[in-house]
Amino acid sequence: QVQLVESGGGLVQAGGSLRLSCAASGRSFSDCAMGWFRQAPGKEREFVAVIGRSGFSTQYADSVKGRFTISRDNGKNTVYLQMNSLKSEDTAVYYCAADVTGWSRSTSAYDYWGQGTQVTVSS
Repeated sequence: QVQLVESGGGLVQAGGSLRLSCAASGRSFSDCAMGWFRQAPGKEREFVAVIGRSGFSTQYADSVKGRFTISRDNGKNTVYLQMNSLKSEDTAVYYCAADVTGWSRSTSAYDYWGQGTQVTVSS
């Protein structure tokens, strides 16, 4: 089992920045690839970014590439999402998730999810 708790969401003006954190407990954090996903009202949950177990490999959705950065600190059991140049279309609930078997952009591949943190970008 892995328990995930997100933090760092809030209200920010367009063009601003936020850093989300996701603290993990339970199963060894370094055994899991970690992903960030988001879900806007009335829309399906979508992939944002993923980072491999060691932190050297990352992938991003085209919509956030160049603006968001995913990173992890295995010593602190925490994954981060630095979000810069935020746009109104980034408004959503952001979720972190743990994948114990692979490395994926698909929500169905992830085994554990946090409760989400709201990010609201005002224009």
